[in-house]
Amino acid sequence: MTYVLLVLFGGLSGMTTVLFGFGGGFVVVPVLYGVLKSGAEGGLAEQAAMHVAVATSTCVMIVNAALSTRRSARAGTLLTVWLWPLSGFIGVGSLLGALAAGDVSGTVLRVAFVVYLAITIADCLFRRGFIVPMTDGKPRSPHRWGTGSGGIVIGAIATFLGVGGSVMTVPLLRRRGLSMTQATAMANPLSLPVALVGTAVYMLAGDPGATGLGAGYVGYVDLIAFAVLTVGAWFGMWLAARWVGRIPDQRHARVYIGLLVLVLLSMLVR
Repeated sequence: MTYVLLVLFGGLSGMTTVLFGFGGGFVVVPVLYGVLKSGAEGGLAEQAAMHVAVATSTCVMIVNAALSTRRSARAGTLLTVWLWPLSGFIGVGSLLGALAAGDVSGTVLRVAFVVYLAITIADCLFRRGFIVPMTDGKPRSPHRWGTGSGGIVIGAIATFLGVGGSVMTVPLLRRRGLSMTQATAMANPLSLPVALVGTAVYMLAGDPGATGLGAGYVGYVDLIAFAVLTVGAWFGMWLAARWVGRIPDQRHARVYIGLLVLVLLSMLVR
């Protein structure tokens, strides 16, 4: 039953990756955290469960983001002016965030995840420019803050929480005049530095003896959960591809916020 659940939510993560630019962290972290905490053999302690959930979701993100980026590149929805040097600064921030995450408790990670979600939802709802774009449809070029210190902040927070950074890059791109289809497509290649750097650090976090997790793990990454989630994600991305570009822009933005609210509620009730 656990594997069926992971396949289903892996599929959901694949769909949200394609349609909304997120799915690895915001879908996988709450589900995998719950599964690990309530395992058949007593489950993992809270600290270990949250670290494994974040690390494994970051690993799943590599596959999701890479496949979705390939699809977007073929469709011509990627704007190369935004990819570099922003992705480079995100990669630097990712290293800092992954290193910091290993030094805090699972409880702190969970609280940070919830607070981050709440702030993001409020920002999208109450600050102009997300639901209704403020521009005339012509995207504005990235500014210096967005490609420098802003990229480092995005990478650090995203890797620390295992969420890929899309929940920061999508609002950022949206307020620069991009449509939801463009913004969500761009979120995936910008999530790749987070996924690659974060996974490498979490895998090197320690051997099974050091982490106390046993066989089936590389550092904090649960290999079986990764494989099952990835299979589901591939199928979900295949299903979602037919809807890309067909959702009205403002409805797309509202559904994006609604999904964030559902994830926030799922974390609050655990």
